[in-house]
Amino acid sequence: MLQNVALDQLLLLDIETTPAVAAFDHLSEEMKALWSEKITKTLPDSENIPETFAERAGIFAEFGKIICISVGFFYVENGTYHLRIKSFFNDDETVVLTDFLELINKFYAKYQRFLLSGHNIKEFDIPYICRRALIKGLAIPNPLQVNNFKPWESPVLDTMQLWRFGDFRNYTSLKLLAAVMGVPTPKDDIDGSMVGRVYWEDNDLPRIANYCQKDVLTVAQLLLKFKGLPLLQQQEVEFVKY
Repeated sequence: MLQNVALDQLLLLDIETTPAVAAFDHLSEEMKALWSEKITKTLPDSENIPETFAERAGIFAEFGKIICISVGFFYVENGTYHLRIKSFFNDDETVVLTDFLELINKFYAKYQRFLLSGHNIKEFDIPYICRRALIKGLAIPNPLQVNNFKPWESPVLDTMQLWRFGDFRNYTSLKLLAAVMGVPTPKDDIDGSMVGRVYWEDNDLPRIANYCQKDVLTVAQLLLKFKGLPLLQQQEVEFVKY
């Protein structure tokens, strides 16, 4: 697979999101009513509205915010692929988005045909970034405006879409896909369901960034596996200091 994909022209990405406020009671009365309406339609059996906000608000761009975006770049050194990973994270979402969008513009200026790559980024990460950028009044770079591209021109290489092979009923998590493909994943002390608590209760953004970076590394390893190439060794992965 992916014989025509140049790994050094990919920008790997993953985002971490959280409810925009610490608790349901911190919402305005208007937003409380709108959340109740939203979650009642999404999960009709929901009984504890405040509890569902804490658990699920982070996945909706209207009620959440981005606290971390991690990116990865392949490069070749001594004939071997290496990966450099960097994270943008801040309590101020505008800072995170501005830094990331600047990087997109720089990458686009260098590689006109570069691809955004990640797991489920076509249905989650990219739409979420675009919605939050609009809310913050930020310009969306051309490569992120995926609706402007014909399907065969889409600048997105999504490992979940690749694994579907056209079967759009299928959803496979990154963790499951890595397991069945024999890609080792780091044993973390948190998972996606814990990000909101770690952010609002522990205020530990570096811990969240570390978790986010490891998902980028897992995607990179899957892409190598799909291309039939050796997996990255520890010394071939560089984590850029915050």
